[in-house]
Amino acid sequence: MKKQKFVSQAGVSSSGQVVDNPVWYFIVNPAGGGGTVHKRWPKIEALLRASGITFNAVFTERRFHAAQLAEQAIAEGRRHLVAVGGDGTAHEVVNGILRQNTCPSEEVTCTLLPVGTGNDWVKTHGIPKKTTHWVEFLKNGKTTFQDVGWLTYQADGTEQKRYFINVAGLSYDAYVAKRAEAYKTQVSSAIFYLFLIFRCLFEYRVPRIRVVFDRMIVEKRLYTINIGICRYSGGGLQLVPHAIPDDGKLALTLAGHISKLGVLLITPFFYSGNIGWHPKVSMFQVEEILVESADNQPVLVEADGEFLGEGPVQFGILPKALKMLVPQT
Repeated sequence: MKKQKFVSQAGVSSSGQVVDNPVWYFIVNPAGGGGTVHKRWPKIEALLRASGITFNAVFTERRFHAAQLAEQAIAEGRRHLVAVGGDGTAHEVVNGILRQNTCPSEEVTCTLLPVGTGNDWVKTHGIPKKTTHWVEFLKNGKTTFQDVGWLTYQADGTEQKRYFINVAGLSYDAYVAKRAEAYKTQVSSAIFYLFLIFRCLFEYRVPRIRVVFDRMIVEKRLYTINIGICRYSGGGLQLVPHAIPDDGKLALTLAGHISKLGVLLITPFFYSGNIGWHPKVSMFQVEEILVESADNQPVLVEADGEFLGEGPVQFGILPKALKMLVPQT
């Protein structure tokens, strides 16, 4: 697959409406959805051309390549990016936007064509999943801004940094994400992810964790910790139902040591957004968080469904740092 020739960009009006048929730069993850993106791309490309959308496309070749392609595209003058894949592809593209030094991140408009394994980020913003509807959305959408979270963590013996736009998870949530990596090229369903959640439940030992935020210190065994910009993750789970994408706050959920049977019994509440009623679940809205181990068991961390490493983990927020295309209301 060859990289297509670049054509100059158009702009966005002060009202947020896309104007003058901007040239969209599609960063396509062919491995997304267990290879679904690769299979569907020729028809998607034909539909884009038939709809009169001006675009270029480039294809990822390895993990985190989408971030590099986004950085390169912005350096070359492109300001309208589309991630094609799932939440992981969007995660990579946004990291490219946030870590580049060519222009402020707020000058780059991005969105996701959801064809991957996890399509949770689009739920918050109402971005359509059906391709024909999505094409109309791309032509008629408006721009808005959402917050971006950042975190520092440990991987390969060094401190590293990532940005996230949806939900980050620690403890059990990150353990499941780590296990799920082995199945990404085989299975791409929310049902399988739920099965994996239950399977891992019987092999995981809940660690003792220290969480520091708002001059508070919580130290106890925590089944899972979730930090959200948006509210959906893991195929429709609502572990941070109090998340608001543009309020300048991180939605924090702490779930204490719940028994295995207890986890099974409250699973429906993970999807309904009503987990806050459980006596071992606490919910907060904060701006900075420190998470570290309080015993000898490492605290694992994932962001936007991508396993990253382990603690200590520091979280913060960049208010309205991401400019994105959303449907007209």
